[in-house]
Amino acid sequence: MIIKIANLSEGTHTLSFDEKISEIGIGDPFYGNCKVDVKLSKSHSQIILDAELNLEANYQCDRCGCDYKSKVYTKYRMVYLFGDEPEDNDNLSLTYLPIDADKIEIVNDVRDYALLAIPMKKLCKEDCKGLCPRCGKNLNEDNCICTEKEIDPRWEPLEKLRNKLNN
Repeated sequence: MIIKIANLSEGTHTLSFDEKISEIGIGDPFYGNCKVDVKLSKSHSQIILDAELNLEANYQCDRCGCDYKSKVYTKYRMVYLFGDEPEDNDNLSLTYLPIDADKIEIVNDVRDYALLAIPMKKLCKEDCKGLCPRCGKNLNEDNCICTEKEIDPRWEPLEKLRNKLNN
């Protein structure tokens, strides 16, 4: 994804990209196309790039183990300054461009932000009940028929104390 900036006039510009996931260099869990909407705000000494990414992904639920599809949406901002980069630049969203730069390559940023948008905890639905710890039945589909509660032997003294207090 290359944005040509050589003859770009000052002001706000919008661009859209629709690239295959394989062309961006990412694979699982993503599939299909990556849609990127870019808004560029160009002035004499800088370009501010606001990007919105829309992707689709296949996940496996962390609670019940079912496969599900999800839409992934994220956005990010990059600031490009024209000139030489100072030695102490540690800002990741600030990039320096040579004065004679004629294009901006955003595929690496798109790939990085897409990967950062993968949720830490993947759930097929917000109220997923998960699996029964005894029989392994998916509690989203049906109630399990496990009746006997197995008590961890480490908790038995507390269970005895609770029964004593209740009687």
